Amino acid sequence: MNQVTTTTASTPRKPVRWHIGVLLAPAAAIYTLVMIIPLIETMRLSFFNKDATGLVSFVGIANWFKLFGNPNWSGTFWNALVDNLHFFIIHMVVQNPIGVVLAALLSIPRLPGRVFYRTAFFMPTMLSFVIVGFTWRLILSPTWGIAKSLLAAVGLGSWFEPWLGQENTALTTLAFISVWQFVGIPMMLTYAALLAIPDELLEAASLDGLTGFAQFFKIKLPLIWPTIGIISILTFVGNFNAFDLIYVSQGAIASPNYSTDILGTFLYRTFFGNQLVLGDPYMGATIAGVMFLIILSGVLVYLFGVQRRLTYYQL
Repeated sequence: MNQVTTTTASTPRKPVRWHIGVLLAPAAAIYTLVMIIPLIETMRLSFFNKDATGLVSFVGIANWFKLFGNPNWSGTFWNALVDNLHFFIIHMVVQNPIGVVLAALLSIPRLPGRVFYRTAFFMPTMLSFVIVGFTWRLILSPTWGIAKSLLAAVGLGSWFEPWLGQENTALTTLAFISVWQFVGIPMMLTYAALLAIPDELLEAASLDGLTGFAQFFKIKLPLIWPTIGIISILTFVGNFNAFDLIYVSQGAIASPNYSTDILGTFLYRTFFGNQLVLGDPYMGATIAGVMFLIILSGVLVYLFGVQRRLTYYQL
């Protein structure tokens, strides 16, 4: 008994790592102030509403039932959600594969000018939405844009249409503009993952006869699947938070005829109003709450359903 007591008493106590809390405190305070408190306040607002006399009262989930059950609200919501899915799918099937291909090409050691190409492809990412939206609106304008002249110069003038002014092409056109702007992000993330693959592994694969496309698909691609998974979830979160480009290019009413309306523009128009309707912060908060739940669901599916499987491919 005495021996046990002596051993326990002689065990040194672990030092309290107070510096970790000190270093994290400023970031945690800013994150709480900028993100957590507004999120809580937004969710709180979604359970209140104002009656005809201007009195604000607690209504429970009545706003949520109104959003999904009232035809005046549900039709616009489902239209915005479908458009948002359309916007997201184009990024997934166009932007991310192009980013992976560009990264694979830029990772070739003997590629001439790869530093220039890497910078050129990433540069649009650093431009503001206002510049990108306004510039492409000018380029594609049927009145003073240069797109029609450029197509005519290569014999494709008959292909030109006012893509941003047609209901069936406006959203797809904006999605491709967004792809042009942000393809540099998946490219750089994939490029960094490719550079992190040990040279010894690639040399061993070369000795076994795996080179070129075979080496990429059988060695490199399985090793960068976790990075591609991260790119996918970042694309999901970014697209369901999208707003700026469509607002700059098409306005709050998501012209033409709400054909480019996504959840972000629907939220803005509901919360702040526009030249057609007054703003309703309580219904706007409800839409924001739905957007948060959609994004949270996607992130949870990735973390608990996808990431665990992708982790097995890491070195």
